Formats: sequence, C-alpha cells, structure tokens
Amino acid sequence: MISCGPVQSFAQCLIRRKTVTADSIQETNLCRCLSTIDLIALGVGSTLGAGVYVLAGEVAKTESGPSIVISFLIAALASVLAGLCYAEFGARVPKTGSAYLYSYVTIGEFLAFITGWNLVLSYVIGLLSFGAKESTTVNKIFTAINGLVLVFVIIGGCIKGNIYYWNIPAEMLVNITAETRNLSSTINITSDYGAGGFMPYGFSGTLTGAATCFYAFVGFDCIATTGEEVKNPQKSIPVGIIASLLICFLAYFGVSAALTLMMPYYLLDTKSPLPGAFEYVEWSAAKYFVSVGSLCALSTSLLGSMFPLPRILYAMARDGLMFGVLAKLSKRQTPVVATAIAASISAVMACLFDLKTLVDMMSIGTLLAYTLVASCIIILRYQPNFSKNVDVELNEEKQSRQTTEAPQGGFSFSSLVIPLPFATQQSSNIVTCCVALIVILCCILSGMAKFRLESIVAAETGSIGCLVPVLLISAVTTFIIWRQPQNKVKASFLVPCLPFLPMFSILVNIYLMMQLSADTWIRLSVWMALGLLIYFCYGIRHSLEGQHHRDCSLPSPFENAKPAEDERV
Repeated sequence: MISCGPVQSFAQCLIRRKTVTADSIQETNLCRCLSTIDLIALGVGSTLGAGVYVLAGEVAKTESGPSIVISFLIAALASVLAGLCYAEFGARVPKTGSAYLYSYVTIGEFLAFITGWNLVLSYVIGLLSFGAKESTTVNKIFTAINGLVLVFVIIGGCIKGNIYYWNIPAEMLVNITAETRNLSSTINITSDYGAGGFMPYGFSGTLTGAATCFYAFVGFDCIATTGEEVKNPQKSIPVGIIASLLICFLAYFGVSAALTLMMPYYLLDTKSPLPGAFEYVEWSAAKYFVSVGSLCALSTSLLGSMFPLPRILYAMARDGLMFGVLAKLSKRQTPVVATAIAASISAVMACLFDLKTLVDMMSIGTLLAYTLVASCIIILRYQPNFSKNVDVELNEEKQSRQTTEAPQGGFSFSSLVIPLPFATQQSSNIVTCCVALIVILCCILSGMAKFRLESIVAAETGSIGCLVPVLLISAVTTFIIWRQPQNKVKASFLVPCLPFLPMFSILVNIYLMMQLSADTWIRLSVWMALGLLIYFCYGIRHSLEGQHHRDCSLPSPFENAKPAEDERV
C-alpha cells in the first residue's frame, strides 16, 4: 500500500497513468482463441439485436416517417466516428479493458476508473459464464440465422414494396386523421402523421429519429474488451469494429426501407412492425419466420452484452482498482468470479428498475465512454515518443532519432501556432488542455441546442450573443490543436482527419447525453457516488501503478518499464 501525503502528491495519484510495454501486450492469462470472424459476429450480434424488429417501426411511425433510412444513415455516421477511435486504440493497445484501459494509458487513473465504472453500468443487463470460444460459436449460429431472416425481410420489401408509400400526400393524412378521430369534416384539422412526403415530420423529425436510432448501434465496443483473447488483435479488432458497424447499418437501412415500402408508415405497429407488415401484404406465413429471427436476435444481443462486463471487472481488478477476487480465472481461463458477482448486481438492478430506465442508464454510460475514448485518441496522437513502450509497426531506428524534450526556453504563446516540428511534452500539454476546453465548450453548445434552439433559429440577440463567442473559442482551440505536431508512430489503423472527426464525435455524444432525462442523470450520480466510494477507500491505495511509483510522481505511460525487483514497494 502507499500513502500519498501532501495534496500535490494526492493529485498526482489521480492522474498517474498505466505503463504498457511491448512485452506486456503479448502477455495474457486469458485464452487467445478468437478470430476476426468471431469478433465480427460478436459485434453484429450485440448491435443488431431485437431492436431491428421493433425500433424501425416505432421511429418511422412517430418521428421520421419514410426518412427513417436517412435517420439510420446519420446515426451510423455518428457511430462510425466512435468506432474509428475504438479501432485505433484496439490496434495500439490490444489488451482487455476497452475504454477503461484506453483512458488509463492516456489521461490517468481517476478518469479511467470513472470510465470503467460507467462501462460496468452499461453492461450490467446480463452476463456470460461460458468460455469465450463456446460463447462465440453459439453467437455465430444465432447471428447467421438472424442475418438470413433480415435478408428475407429486405427481399420481401423489394418484391411487395410500393414507392407510393414514400410520398403520401398531406390531404390523405388529414383524411386518415379525421377518420381516426371519428370526425365528419376535415376543416381545421391538423394531421397526426406529419405533412406528407418523404419527410412528413420535417428534417427536425429526421434528426430526432437519428438520435433515437443512434442507440441501435450501441454494442460494437464489446469487441474492444477481447484484446487478450484474439489471435491477432492489432488487425482483427479494427476490422471487427468497422465491419460490424457496416453490416449493421446495411441491415437497419434495408429493413427500415422494406418496412416503409410494404405499408404506410402511419399504419405500422410500434410493438411488432414486421409481422404486421407481412400481414398487410398478405404474406401471413412469413411472420413465423420473422419470429424465429427476432428470437435469435434477442439471444445474440444478450450474448453480446453479457460478454464484456466480466472482462472490464477483471481488467480493473488486475490493476488493483477493484477487489482482487474479481481477477480470478476459471479452468477455461474466463473471469468466473467477476461473472458471478456482476450477475448478482444485474439481478438486483433488474428488480429495482424497469426496462426503459435500464436502457437510459446504459445509454448514458456508453456515451460517456465514447466521449472519453474520442478525447483520449486526440491526446494520444499528440503525445511524444509513444512507441517506446507500445511497439506497433514502427521503424524504431527512425523513432529513436526523434527528439522529444521540451524547448529550453519554456512556454511561449508562439508555440501555440508555430510549434516545433516534432511532438514534445509541452505540445502534448497544450493539446490536453485544449481537449479539456473543447469538452466544456461542447457541453455549452449541447445545452444551448437543447434549451435555446428556438431562440437561436429565430436569431434572438441574446442567444446569438452567447453562441458566437462559444463558436469562436471552439474554432481557435481546434486550430491550436491542429497546429501541434503529431507523434510519428504508425499503427495498423489510424483515425483519419484528426482532430476533427474525434471532436465531432465528442460533440455528438455530449448532445445525445443532454437529451436524456434528469432522472437518468440523478441515477448516474448515485451510481458514480458508489464508484467513488470504492475508488477512494480501496482502489487508490491498491493501484499497481501506485506501487510502481512510491512517491506518486506523475509517470509517463511511455517510459521504459523498470525491472520487476525495482518496482515493488
């Protein structure tokens, strides 16, 4: 155990970072048995769950109409932004822990614990106690059946679809509304189903639908928790994430298009839209085939959500931030104790909360993790000499010639826009501060979009006066980050258009978090209070990284690892 002492040392304990060496990347107590196909099946199964059979009908009828295909496209693009960040981290640090580990090696222990604790909240719906290989075998079978059913649905939509349903006149919708209300006249009647056409609820309705559809893509990040169980993680994890997101988008796009072409969107059953659509086109027998697909989709969704949670707890316990018993493995080399304990937590929460509450809590935890990963990928790319410990396809001889010391003259404002041609600790600190400022500005922008959108659209002086300075500061901050030199380390996958894509991902994630109810934020606060109690009473004193640095000095995660005998207290 360690004693942090003064306040400064205590603060340094909170931001100490995990050291990951090239040797430790290959070391694992888990069984490396998963292939790229296993990861794709896991990602598709956990993402393309029962929601594809329900969500499309609900969003199409109440929010987007036929333009739900555009809603899914927008949601997919937003999800790909997060997926790209996960993919690069998976290529650089292919270890168990997902966003928790990525935060630990980049921005420090305290925020890493926050991330891991929120991932526990996200995955708390279910668990898995089988071996990894057996689990993925079952998952692949159910995913294949689900895929065949969805292909059948899409083909059926092409055969029985009618393009007229994508351009229903407003007059017809008014008549339908009058009939539904049992009115004899349509005078002064406003349609309950929008204004007709491809976007009956307007573009704002399409965007609202996109915010709902975004949650349909939550789940791909479970791939990032398998880093120590994949045969070739540096290549398999990025391919698995991107491929699973692409497959899921094509499935959601195809099913929503088929659904809105087979019958008018205002007649869709929000509880079971696909069976109702096949009844409408007189293919009644097809609904039984669809029922089999929805059962398989539910099974794969449960398997996908159950897979990561024990591995997150295992990674945190192995680092000393959670109780050591959670790091024990079974004969099949799976975290059996973490599985059992997390199952108990899941059962308790399932008894205390309804499904909608659990889904909202899952969403806020996942979005917070997405935000931190996007922030970490910017910070990581601007840190000096990353390759010294994490060896990812880098020409070491060329990297060793790179100078990473900060300028002797100290900080100067000119370094903000005219930095050195190579990454230094000073340029890294500038980027870290700017990323923190960007997150704050995104919170302000998201709050204004939620509470002051109408006044901004109306160009009211007060709202515009608040918006313009925020946008200007955001632009300047982004320019400063863009001007800083990036690390020259190459991985098997890199996020393109850095720092712009991760920044946009941060904004989207924070905006979606702002859409959640106040009750969800209160529940998150209670969950976080419990997590902080565990961290400050146990984790901060048992952290392995703290034991490696007796004086709690701020370590760089990219320094060469010390010999084992020198690291013990």
